[in-house]
Amino acid sequence: MKQKQLWLLQESNEMGDARGFLEHDREVPERRPVSVRLKDWKEVYEDFSKERLEVQASRCMDCGIPFCNDGCPLGNLIPEWNDLVYRDQWEEANHRLHATNNFPEFTGRLCPAPCEGSCVLGINEPPVTIKQVEVSIIDHAWEMGWVKPIISQIQTGKRIAVVGSGPAGLAAAQQLTRVGHEVVVFEKADRIGGLLRYGIPEFKLEKKHLDRRLAQMEVEGTEFRTNTEIGIDISAEELMKGFDAVVLAGGATQWRDLPIPGRELGGIHQAMQYLPQANRIQEGDRNTETISAKDKKVVIIGGGDTGADCLGTALRQGAEIVNQFEIMPRPPEDRSDSNPWPTWPLIYRVSSAHEEGGKRIFAINTSEFVGENGNVKYLKTHKVEQVFENGKMSFQEIENSEENIEADIVLLALGFTGPEKSPILEQLGVSLDDKGNVDRSEDYKTSIEGVFTCGDMGRGQSLIVWAIAEGRSCAASVDEFLMGATELPAPVTAKETPLN
Repeated sequence: MKQKQLWLLQESNEMGDARGFLEHDREVPERRPVSVRLKDWKEVYEDFSKERLEVQASRCMDCGIPFCNDGCPLGNLIPEWNDLVYRDQWEEANHRLHATNNFPEFTGRLCPAPCEGSCVLGINEPPVTIKQVEVSIIDHAWEMGWVKPIISQIQTGKRIAVVGSGPAGLAAAQQLTRVGHEVVVFEKADRIGGLLRYGIPEFKLEKKHLDRRLAQMEVEGTEFRTNTEIGIDISAEELMKGFDAVVLAGGATQWRDLPIPGRELGGIHQAMQYLPQANRIQEGDRNTETISAKDKKVVIIGGGDTGADCLGTALRQGAEIVNQFEIMPRPPEDRSDSNPWPTWPLIYRVSSAHEEGGKRIFAINTSEFVGENGNVKYLKTHKVEQVFENGKMSFQEIENSEENIEADIVLLALGFTGPEKSPILEQLGVSLDDKGNVDRSEDYKTSIEGVFTCGDMGRGQSLIVWAIAEGRSCAASVDEFLMGATELPAPVTAKETPLN
């Protein structure tokens, strides 16, 4: 009771250190030396002490209108748990963190932190280290045993099938299980986790973090079925007969290709053909077919996060040379006038993988793959410049900029175009929008009664925070559909978009 009274008192006061942002500079954990981390697949960051983190949390301003909350689709209570960390009330901080986020250990490692881009302090100073505070709270909570299964005291008798076990599907499943529904998660792969399992390298997310969260969900009552593809192993008709509601959370896994001359040559692979194999080896699968970059000249086409994941993986495999292509020009070091706060800052960023080696080449386009003995040998490239006409952007070749770049392996990291044209979508007969995503209403309902969709399958390629937010919101809609009302939170509608 005393602790509760203390918290109520704190809520009425200003932030614990009203001058923290004036007295302390932004700090983030050091990354392990490149020479060390390239020898293993462990996460790249050094430990960051509680004392240093509490200082960083003190930089959170009593800003009145916390734009960081709006920058995050989950509506994370960021000033609250920053202040609690500063006051050394870590267990309460964990409660506030979990109030809006099922999986902060995932977002704290993988999210690009739009909350930091929206931080008020970030107008003219480096923003608060929100992401580091978040991941430190949850890691400490696991260490202390504060993260416990939440087991429903009621059983509704309703059965729900969740198709897909990425962050959206897992969030929806956990929310629905906790209110007493019987939830079965179907995954076509041999392990649960979706892209968290097989798309994210171990050096960004050690899978122990995923496994312990899945263990919690199993204790709560969620059932997981792997090696089960809906539409093949179980028909859509069987699924609809066996469950009261279905949640489609299969993601946007249809990769974008590069249909230029020479695409048929050997040695050219999609990123999502390459990365899962490396992850499987970390899982202990030694008999899997492996695309290895060892002693190879590697070209990665695509300058985003997936491209960086390919870079870090290739370097750990012992690649001789790695070039990463990006068709866009090199971003500026600071915000441009056309990119004001609190929109997402379009600035030059250096990931841990970029520190480790390789060469980033901007404003470059590939026109042809050239091979020898059936395998790619080099790429014909040219430099490009952005051209804007009638409000539309295109790329124009720069004369006399042609260059041939050698490659034994080419990895295509060009993003995704929408959900795969899987049997489940055809058998259910759900409507698709003009982008090829599953069409849905604001409350996540598809064109078929009792079928809902959340995450990238409905939104298109997006961030992990949006996937979790949609999973939570979709769960609320499913619960209301089955029970007539719901107490589950719904942080975003299916039609909301990020602050750009």
